[in-house]
Amino acid sequence: MAKTRPDRAQNAGAKRVTVCEMPDDRSGFEEWWDRLRAHVKRAESRLVLLPEMPFAPWIFAGRRFSQAAWDRSMEEHGRWTERLHELGAAAAAGSRPVEARGERFNEGFVWEAGGRVTGHHRKRYLPDQPGFYEAAWYSRGGRKVSTFEWEGWRAGFLICSELWSPWNARAYGKEGVELILVPRATGLGVDKWLAGGRTAAVVSGAYCLSSNRSGGHGEAKFGGVGWVVGPDGEVLGVTSKDVPFITVGVVREKALQAKGTYPRDSFGSD
Repeated sequence: MAKTRPDRAQNAGAKRVTVCEMPDDRSGFEEWWDRLRAHVKRAESRLVLLPEMPFAPWIFAGRRFSQAAWDRSMEEHGRWTERLHELGAAAAAGSRPVEARGERFNEGFVWEAGGRVTGHHRKRYLPDQPGFYEAAWYSRGGRKVSTFEWEGWRAGFLICSELWSPWNARAYGKEGVELILVPRATGLGVDKWLAGGRTAAVVSGAYCLSSNRSGGHGEAKFGGVGWVVGPDGEVLGVTSKDVPFITVGVVREKALQAKGTYPRDSFGSD
C-alpha cells in the first residue's frame, strides 16, 4: 500500500481535504472526535469526509428491521450533525438515515459552515449479506447520478457498495465531476476497495475520497483505511490504525486536465 504523504499539500492553490477511519466502538467516540478536531485545525482542512452512517451504531447487522433502532439512528445523526461546526472546517460530508414519502433511505449529505445541511444522493446498491442486511432496512435510491457544487468544484457521491458501479463513476466524469465522495462501512478486504477507488478515479478523471469504519463485532467487522486518490489513480494518502486521519491537497486544475486524457477523452462518444 502506498505511503501516506504529508498533511500539508505542496501544490500551490491546493484545497485541503481530510479523510479518516472511525472506530465502531461508541465508548471511545468522544476521544476520537476530539483527536479529529485537533487534526482538522492543525491541517487547516476545508472538507472532512466521514464514513457511512457515522454517528450511530451499525444497526444493519440484523436481518429484521427495527423501527426503534432506525429512529434512534436518525436521532443520533441529527444530534451529531449539529456538532459538525466543532470540526472548524468549511464543510463536512457523510451519509445519514432519512425518511421521505413513507420510505427510508441512506442519503449522502453535505454540512456547510453556518449550519446548512443538504442531501444530494440516496444509495441504490444495497448489500444483503451477513453483517450488512441493508436491503431489509431501507429502500434503493434512484438511478440517475446527482451532482452538486462546492467551493467551485463539482462533486458527487458513491456510497459504499456503489463503488462497484464504475459506469456511475464514468457518468459522473461525463457530468464534469472533479470530486467523488465515498463514505464506507466495508469489511476487512481493504485492498480490493482501494482498487475500486482507483478505478473510479481513472474512469471519471476525478479525485476519489473515502472514509471507513474500523473495528466492529460479530458479523459486522470493518477494515478501516480511508484514502485520497488522484484523477489518474495515483494514491495520495491512506489512513491506518496508527494514522486514522490524513489531509491531502487536491487541485481542481488537475482533474480538469485529466478529463481530456485517455480514457476520459472518449466521454463525448458514449
